[in-house]
Amino acid sequence: MKAVCWHGTHDVRVDTVPDPTILNPRDAIIKVTSTAICGSDLHLYDGFIPTMQSGDILGHEFMGEVVETGSGVSNLKQGDRVVVPFTISCGSCFFCERDLWSLCDNSNPNAWMAEKFYGHSPSGLFGYSHLMGGYAGGQAEYVRVPFADVGPLKVPDGLTDEQVLFLTDIFPTGYMAAENCDIQPGDTVAVWGCGPVGQFAIRSAFMLGAERVIAIDRVPERLALAQASGAEILNYEELDPGEALKEMTGGRGPDSCIDAVGMEAHGTGPMALYDTVKQAVRLESDRPQVLRQAIAACRKGGKVSVPGVYGGFIDKMPMGAFVNKGLTMRSGQTHVHKYLKPLLERVQKGDIDPSFLITHRLPLEEAPRAYKIFRDKEDNCIKVVLKPFATAA
Repeated sequence: MKAVCWHGTHDVRVDTVPDPTILNPRDAIIKVTSTAICGSDLHLYDGFIPTMQSGDILGHEFMGEVVETGSGVSNLKQGDRVVVPFTISCGSCFFCERDLWSLCDNSNPNAWMAEKFYGHSPSGLFGYSHLMGGYAGGQAEYVRVPFADVGPLKVPDGLTDEQVLFLTDIFPTGYMAAENCDIQPGDTVAVWGCGPVGQFAIRSAFMLGAERVIAIDRVPERLALAQASGAEILNYEELDPGEALKEMTGGRGPDSCIDAVGMEAHGTGPMALYDTVKQAVRLESDRPQVLRQAIAACRKGGKVSVPGVYGGFIDKMPMGAFVNKGLTMRSGQTHVHKYLKPLLERVQKGDIDPSFLITHRLPLEEAPRAYKIFRDKEDNCIKVVLKPFATAA
């Protein structure tokens, strides 16, 4: 089959690789009908996530049709259309039973490796390094899905791939980011980053009752899309976010701040340059410019929500501000399984059509170009969907 494979920093290729096979009775094989490039994939593309190996198959946002199931999978049958959570979860461990699906104890075969980095291992993830299990990803024609008796959700008739594809990751991720803010009526929420997760966080904050959402970015098309959802916008290259947010909230600051950027944050001024240099020479693994701003800007007693991916170690953090303002921070990989059905219902009711985000639809064989235009924000690119069985025009 054809699959998008990582071969090094800024080097992804479409290779011919062996078809996946059933390895465990709880496995299923999915024919991928739609798959997407996530902002988190760019951390792999840019070489900032350790334990990648040449030839690893990328991709964790995918859906498709069931073509084969193991003997332990009774909930799926051949031909079912399914969306697949990017987090791989067993369904029966201490964490899964508490709806903490991305913390599953049984799905990362390389847990020992993650424990060296983080103390404990999160769940396995599709297509996201050997640290997270070494699972083949879904930017491919076919993919093996472990624990298929737990993860995949059947897609009801009448819904297109593009309406449900983002249930696999970025819609639940944005929603959980907003939910972690414990939004109360009248709240103001500031969202750093108007990429795909940020866009869903903005819309989710409104769905959960925020009165105002203030979106911060520098890319015109992203800011325009945020503004179209009802958000107020700030271009951080034109205004200092901290000062602007203080002015916009009567000096108090936002009730909640969402860092939808993570480890490759851009910025202006000496601290942004400091982070860029330290990350380049591997004296700091992540660039926490946005996280610093969110902590500094948030009102006293407020909440900082971090859906943005961080992979390792950061420094120059304003812990004095965090402690003395009495802030609460919540983060984590998304517990996708928890949100699949509730968010599917919102799509069915017409509360949101997630396809609003898609700007580029390309065949799988154009993945190398797609990665570049997505990373470099060329051609007004916000979100790319790849079609494994489409042919190039």
